[in-house]
Amino acid sequence: MFKTPISVLVVIHTSDLQVLLLERADRPGWWQSVTGSQDMGETLAQTAAREVSEETGLDVREHALSDWAWHNVYEIYDCYRHRYAPGTTHNTEHVFGLQVPEPLPVRLAPREHLNYQWLPWATAAAKCFSPSNAEAIRRLGARAK
Repeated sequence: MFKTPISVLVVIHTSDLQVLLLERADRPGWWQSVTGSQDMGETLAQTAAREVSEETGLDVREHALSDWAWHNVYEIYDCYRHRYAPGTTHNTEHVFGLQVPEPLPVRLAPREHLNYQWLPWATAAAKCFSPSNAEAIRRLGARAK
């Protein structure tokens, strides 16, 4: 079954703008926020909640999930195109934030991620392999100024 080219990006952060990054298991050295494709029948908020739970073990109902009301359209990396229907080249990524009270320990999905770290927002943005992820974190930093 192919992935839907509609996804969420969830920037998990504290009020003092520490940001959680996860290192991809299939691409060591590639750091990112929580991401994932929408499943059939899910709202985007449901996708965000499911992906946060699967990738970190956190429950969004215990924290402040917010829809940032913007999205990115980007070209899917060649190394991931096989996951989508033939001819699918672009993905629409909807951005959410999840504010937590402090840097929390997370439970990684070992097939998806190797490590995690909490970093100040500017450091986190610089460490992301994905330009759209880096931009989302920079927007978080800009909102706080």
